[in-house]
Amino acid sequence: MVAYIHSLLLLFTVLSSSPGPWDAFNYAPASRIVKPVSVRSISGTVQGAQGLVQNSKSQATFSGNSSYVVLDWGKEVGGIVSLTINSATLSSQFSLAFTESAEFISPDTSDDSCQSAASHNTDGVNSFRAPLTEGLITQPTGQLRGGFRFLTIVLNSNDPLTISNITLAVTFMPHWDDLRAYPGYFFAPDPGFHDVNFLTKLWYAGAYTVQTNRIDSHQARQQPCPVGGGWANNASGGPMDGPILVDGAKRDRNIWPGDCGISTHTELVALNDLEPTKNALTVMFTTQDPTTGALQYSGPPINAHGSDTYISWSLIGTHNYFLYTGDLGFVKTVWANYTRALAFLESQVDETGLADVPTAFENDWGRDGGAGHNSAFNALLYRTLITAADLATTLGQTSLAAAYLSNATSIKAAYNAILWDAGAGLYRDNDDPESIHPQDGNSLAVLFNLTTSEAQNKAISKGLTQLKIGPLSPELNDTIIPFVGGFEVQAHFIAGEGECAIDLLEREWGYMLYTNLSVQSTLLEGFTKNGSLGYRSAAGYDFDHSYTSHAHGWATGPTPALSFYVLGIQLTSVQGATWAIAPVLSGLPSAEGGIETGLGFFGIKWTAGNTLTMDIQTPEGTQGVVTLPGNGPITVNKKIQPTSSNSVELKGGNFTITRRL
Repeated sequence: MVAYIHSLLLLFTVLSSSPGPWDAFNYAPASRIVKPVSVRSISGTVQGAQGLVQNSKSQATFSGNSSYVVLDWGKEVGGIVSLTINSATLSSQFSLAFTESAEFISPDTSDDSCQSAASHNTDGVNSFRAPLTEGLITQPTGQLRGGFRFLTIVLNSNDPLTISNITLAVTFMPHWDDLRAYPGYFFAPDPGFHDVNFLTKLWYAGAYTVQTNRIDSHQARQQPCPVGGGWANNASGGPMDGPILVDGAKRDRNIWPGDCGISTHTELVALNDLEPTKNALTVMFTTQDPTTGALQYSGPPINAHGSDTYISWSLIGTHNYFLYTGDLGFVKTVWANYTRALAFLESQVDETGLADVPTAFENDWGRDGGAGHNSAFNALLYRTLITAADLATTLGQTSLAAAYLSNATSIKAAYNAILWDAGAGLYRDNDDPESIHPQDGNSLAVLFNLTTSEAQNKAISKGLTQLKIGPLSPELNDTIIPFVGGFEVQAHFIAGEGECAIDLLEREWGYMLYTNLSVQSTLLEGFTKNGSLGYRSAAGYDFDHSYTSHAHGWATGPTPALSFYVLGIQLTSVQGATWAIAPVLSGLPSAEGGIETGLGFFGIKWTAGNTLTMDIQTPEGTQGVVTLPGNGPITVNKKIQPTSSNSVELKGGNFTITRRL
């Protein structure tokens, strides 16, 4: 008995989020004050440039107009730059230029963050003009750079300049003291890929990306851009104090509720901190049209209008927030706004049983053709109604819940009757027989359970698989969209095609993490089929490849997917009071990790050989179902379970479970 208790204590230690080998892959800085890690290049005359990097307090002297040094932070960072001017004449002056990608390193301009243009030079530089004052100088808040890896310091005069002590005060996640203190973790080898640590790196890259997207509500991107060029990141992100969850570090630095359809889940599994999501949702409900009930497409200062899908994402996000936190008070606060917005969406359902999206509300993520009986919106409306019914039930409004469920059932029936193309094994984008088979509408149909059988899920999984870098989205020409790709990854896992999901991660996100075009620490907004950064070049971005964001929360779908499916942790009621654990082994030899909610820690560690062995830890007072692949009996703590199914029911606690594969 003593030995058994000791083994349980050891299990608890192993499955907690205590330090482990996974910490080596955590990209978050150990301090809010960070320095560059290396000198990438020097042009002209710069003496002592190495004195500007980490662990050095030496001085560097620039001589000769246009001499410059390029400093590398080694990963995506963001914040306010300070440096010391040690020596300058009355005519000495200099400038700072920033870029995420090495492709756009320049002494003359930064990569674009405020406005796209084919010239790639709308942002310009941050200039410090003569006369300079010796001593410490710091960028004003408006000039903070939300996301960059490379900083170019340029002398803009013939007079010399000596500087030292370059630092960056990190501004993202302002409400956290220790940026590395993740309650969640993930660790799994990928022996079939060129980097065995790829999946672990990817999980942490997603977590770090979302960290960079959690900003002070008063540090949003100014719109319109400053007259004469440049950028300003001191706008209000909404009538809210505190952190908000935005779409990108460099840009847009604005609340887009569709993006939160991915990044909120990443917040949960890595950080267990949903305050920025709550604040973002609060902002979105303040944008409600008092006449129609419609919500805006985005928050301020962009204040975009006209997207049914993004209204749905705000409503789905409300349920996600409640599921993960149990904050019913927030739901009550916004409920009147919520139900009015849902009534606006439901009013678009016509005699077909599907919603007919008006042209004025067809705006969406990177795609065309969102009007009419659009598959993506109808999938989202179905999910909105299902989750609305759950909220209404929790609030005691049983009649309303029943009405929402009835309407959801009608949409599901129409979705399959009208949009399913049996010959292709995929859903059409709308009711036109010649319609495309979209990536988003099909992925969301599997994710949100609009399908009617496992065979249908597998057909969709097979039909979505294409291309060598990542799946082109048929919804927008020459575009790979990690946002929608994140839903496809989940669809493959749900279909039981875990190896297909891993293959997609390796091709699409593997490209993002290892290409020299990227920051190799956070995740891209999108790219093209040949791997260029020309995401949406002809669809709003003016062929400005520098405008693409390299730290975009909507690209972090793999992080929650690896926790939800490879580890297999699913919260089936608020904060995981009930749960389901069903790992999708995906051809991997092992995996471990966990997530935390207000009820406690949920940890999984499994190894697969001839036998699957899984250690689990769930909070006391909870209960759930564990489902394992394989055949034959299931043992729990070495006791054979009296069940002929693939599942066992357990109370919260620590268990070792085995089954023959």
